[in-house]
Amino acid sequence: MSEAASSSEKTAAEKHAERINRLKGLQQKRFEARQQNHKEVVEEDKRNKLPANWESRKRLADWMLEDEKKKKEAEEKGLDYNRVKLLNIDALEAERLSRKKRKPAPNNGFADFEQATIRQYKNLVKNVKPNMEAYEEAKEKLGPAFYGDRNTILHGLHKDKKEAIDKMVTDLEKQVAKREKYSRRRMHNDDADIDYINERNAKFNQKLERFYGEHTRETKLNLERGTAI
Repeated sequence: MSEAASSSEKTAAEKHAERINRLKGLQQKRFEARQQNHKEVVEEDKRNKLPANWESRKRLADWMLEDEKKKKEAEEKGLDYNRVKLLNIDALEAERLSRKKRKPAPNNGFADFEQATIRQYKNLVKNVKPNMEAYEEAKEKLGPAFYGDRNTILHGLHKDKKEAIDKMVTDLEKQVAKREKYSRRRMHNDDADIDYINERNAKFNQKLERFYGEHTRETKLNLERGTAI
């Protein structure tokens, strides 16, 4: 075989090897792209199954952890954490907080059950201080199920402590006692005007009098005297 023929065969072999390598490279890229697409589909499906307020809950939890961390750092340095926070607040935010503190609580008068429930909830949690150690322990123990989604079964994953149960029972007993105190049957006043048809209507009229009595007193007197126009 001549030297020219041998050189031509080597060139053909090299070209064949290059094609094989390029084919393997393309196959590897296709495999990686397929894996990446599958991963993104799984992540998107996982995000779609999360509760609607999951992002806000996570941001709040992260903020609480960061705030607790900064508070501990300030205490270790012997600093007042409230003053440290004020030093890091800009003028606009400080003015907004100041206006919020000066703003009187609105008098809503009559409220529906939803507003009453919200006020009760705020009163109940106002003095509740989170146990960050227990929070971190539960977060580490439960893993992804800590935040949960619509498919997460929480039954059996968490066991309430006896101290927490006793505290809840005590709080509920206080609520029941307070409710009984304010819902006790009022003494009947024989000298009072009868402007109701039953006890429920009497309570409703009392509410009307409490909120609007001063605005309608003159009209009622005119009706009684017969001088109303």
